[in-house]
Amino acid sequence: MRNSFLHSFWAIFLIIGCCNSGVLHAQKIDSTKAVQLKEIFLITNKEKLKIHFSPVTVQTLTGKTLSRLSNASVADAIRFFSGVQLKDYGGIGGIKTINVRGMGSQHTGVFYDGVQLGNAQNGQIDLGKYSVQNMEAVSLYQGQRSDLDQSAKSYASSNSIYLKSKTPQFSEGKKVNTNVSLKTGSFGLVNPSADVDFKINEHLSARLSTEYLNANGKYKFRYTNGSYDTIATRNNADIESFRAEASLHGSNGIKNNWNVKLYHYDSERGLPGAIVANRFKRPQRLWDQNNFLQGAFTKHVNDSYFFVLRGKYAHNYSRYVDPEIIKVDGELDNRYTQEEYYLSMVNTFQVLPFWKLSLATDLQKNTMDANLYRFSYPKRITLLSALAADFNFDKIHIQASLLSTTVDETVLYYEAAEDLQKYSPTIMMNWQPFNSNKFRIRSFYKEIFRQPTFNDLYYTFIGNTFLDPEDATQVNLGFSYQTDFKKTAFDVQTDVYKIWIDNKIVAIPGANLFRWSMFNLGKVETTGIETNIKSSGSLGEKFKYTTNLSYTYQESIDATADASNYGDQIPYIPVHSGSISAMIDYKKIEFNYSFIYTGERYSQKANISSNYLDPWFTHDLSLGKTLLFNRKKLKVLVAVNNVFNQQYAVVKNFPMPGRSYRFTLNFLL
Repeated sequence: MRNSFLHSFWAIFLIIGCCNSGVLHAQKIDSTKAVQLKEIFLITNKEKLKIHFSPVTVQTLTGKTLSRLSNASVADAIRFFSGVQLKDYGGIGGIKTINVRGMGSQHTGVFYDGVQLGNAQNGQIDLGKYSVQNMEAVSLYQGQRSDLDQSAKSYASSNSIYLKSKTPQFSEGKKVNTNVSLKTGSFGLVNPSADVDFKINEHLSARLSTEYLNANGKYKFRYTNGSYDTIATRNNADIESFRAEASLHGSNGIKNNWNVKLYHYDSERGLPGAIVANRFKRPQRLWDQNNFLQGAFTKHVNDSYFFVLRGKYAHNYSRYVDPEIIKVDGELDNRYTQEEYYLSMVNTFQVLPFWKLSLATDLQKNTMDANLYRFSYPKRITLLSALAADFNFDKIHIQASLLSTTVDETVLYYEAAEDLQKYSPTIMMNWQPFNSNKFRIRSFYKEIFRQPTFNDLYYTFIGNTFLDPEDATQVNLGFSYQTDFKKTAFDVQTDVYKIWIDNKIVAIPGANLFRWSMFNLGKVETTGIETNIKSSGSLGEKFKYTTNLSYTYQESIDATADASNYGDQIPYIPVHSGSISAMIDYKKIEFNYSFIYTGERYSQKANISSNYLDPWFTHDLSLGKTLLFNRKKLKVLVAVNNVFNQQYAVVKNFPMPGRSYRFTLNFLL
């Protein structure tokens, strides 16, 4: 059980600090008294303003930055956020999952245009599938977003990644915008894409975005087994994929707006596997097919009430083939099909000028089919209801929410997991302790859990239907400082946090390596510090620059009672990590530099020398120029990644590429 007294102490400490500094400022000022004019703090960037006044830590990369940092996918972009560990299994087609503040990838919800991307099978989203080509912004929220128009699902994750796709934007007199791009380079990369926006009328527009990716995935890497070194070639890391998105966007002034999106992704890739026992080739293959149709409708009924409707249908198919495992009917050929139905309604009320209420209700149905022996064919119906209250006074912003989660679990065969009913509270605050609003303090306390996945519960010979949910408690205290002097903007964010996870779901080997069992055994305690420093401005009239520095200190230890590894750092979580990026513009020329560092880690629970992983770092450079042809823009970009050919592995025995090159042509019509 948690140490409830310790958690309460943290929460009370934060709440007292907030209330002392802000409540008095909510009272009305006598109009007969002289009023001193307040300092006016202008932030031209709306995104900066949102981050500064947010009660939770927010990190955002916008479309322009995404395109400049040599990012091929959303996973590559998220590496620049503090508090994030990316599990990358190597190569351009390697599977990439995210771990925020050491909590595990299943604790992070990924939302695409406000609707969560689901995977009831294993709870993980491969962020390598999602290209930045069609992304307007990628944001990471610690805890949860503070926007009251969000769905109940948005309250149900420990952390959230929000992917915002591009929407049609037209200059005066234009009705069609076309963006054609071609990337090529190392690994046999061929990556064309095309986006077209159509202005149908003043209230209706459409967008079509397509992308094709083909790469052989071969790259050289250094291998040593302790006795000798050799240079080998990574094999079976090829990928071929196709993505298509079509969307309609409608609006009726600022009162009503709606959108509908159809998404399709299809891929085949090799799974290169671990390099162990001097074995360099693996024959496993993976096919993925993801399709979904989603939409949202927002209506402002009056000045005091608006509602948002969201809906989604998703159909996901995956096939895994392993010729090395031979069954009675031939080689292992596992096929999985998932379906998801989702409906959400959010009602938001302006009760008083400083007080808003929101009631969000979500209903979701997940089913899974597979060709596995003794498969259960599970069905999960989830009802989520979130009540949130938002108080926004002169110098203090407080938001509290309570999430109710009801899960009904059924199976076609064998035994289902127990049904679930849980309540999860959250309180978040942002307050201004001084007269100037350049400096603001934020804090939050959040309790949440993650439901065991279908694999955890029902995977043949492995699943355990008696698993309890993983419970997580988070406490965060931080500050944001933003200022401008002359032609320079300077931003600092720093947060200290504590996280407790109980009932950690772990896999334990059984009678042989092919039969494992799932148990609630673990407890993890995390203490961390995150810092982000950003500066932007101009030198004269021709030079503009943006620099960003992020650093994370994180101690995530195994706190399981009587564990042999009690107090050891949990696998793949570095104590020290960080990144640096710099972007410089001179006329039509752009220069971009980035540096990513990950400190020493361990690949297993025991912090011993045989499990030790060396620190690694990479330097990336790119140079671009924009040319004009008949008022059309052609951008040419040349990038060199891992400039110094660093040999490293994010995951043990999965070597990453050394130096690589990329050439991009981007034509705007």
